[in-house]
Amino acid sequence: MTYVLFYLILYPLSILPLGLLYVLLSPFYLIMSFVIRYRKKVIDKNLHDSFPEWDEKRIRKVRNRFYWHFTQIAAEMLKMLTMSRRNVMRRYRCSNPEIVNKFYEEGRSVVLMSSHYNNWEWMVLSVDMQFKHHGIGVGAHNTNQVFEKLINRARTRYGDQVVFHDNVREVMAYHENNHIPAAYMILSDQNPSNPQRCYVTDFLNHRTGFIRGAEGFARKYDMPVLYYEVVKERIGKYRIDVKLITEHPNELPEGAVMQKYVDCLEDTIRREPAFWLWSHRRWKHKFD
Repeated sequence: MTYVLFYLILYPLSILPLGLLYVLLSPFYLIMSFVIRYRKKVIDKNLHDSFPEWDEKRIRKVRNRFYWHFTQIAAEMLKMLTMSRRNVMRRYRCSNPEIVNKFYEEGRSVVLMSSHYNNWEWMVLSVDMQFKHHGIGVGAHNTNQVFEKLINRARTRYGDQVVFHDNVREVMAYHENNHIPAAYMILSDQNPSNPQRCYVTDFLNHRTGFIRGAEGFARKYDMPVLYYEVVKERIGKYRIDVKLITEHPNELPEGAVMQKYVDCLEDTIRREPAFWLWSHRRWKHKFD
């Protein structure tokens, strides 16, 4: 059934122009907002707890903007299956790639930290096109292994690579031992599976746990760490702004890399809150 869904429905739809996909999927905004109210309780609680100063009118406004943006992201993820290189770079381009590329010239790999903010999937597709490094996206396994295989085939068709928690160490060791500069894209805003081993700090009015992997890998291989923000310029058009967190992570105290990342992420979300993934249960774990 997964193959049928992918090749007979999703793939043919993906061939359509992106503008038409926005139109075709726009009814889902109304369905999510007024019919099924997709994860409304989760979204409202996350927003209320993160912004206690907001009244109900503003909560509702941001929630509805999130639903509309989420509908657009669904269309863009669908289009990703067949997007050409030219179309990707026309709609999704880094404003300052020289900050990353200078480390390639030095023969150094980098860690690119970001989050589920705006369109993150097009970055997985285009890291090899954005920078001189070999792009590697570090992700979590999908529960549907067949769908994971099909979607990763689409994600990696332009040269990028996708790895998971069970093989990321092996892949990093191969690239670093063979002096192949890579850009490891890590979305570090997931809810940690092990609350005992995460980095805990204040984030959006919560005590929040963050997975330490990005900082740990950066310290092990002395890799520069950069934060990239995906800015939505208009519908279907994004700009990637890169900011250096540290060139030498081992010169900073333990946890400092994560804290700088958290500060950058909170600043991004507070400026345009509707574009973060409010529907995920980010604060399942409680910390003192």
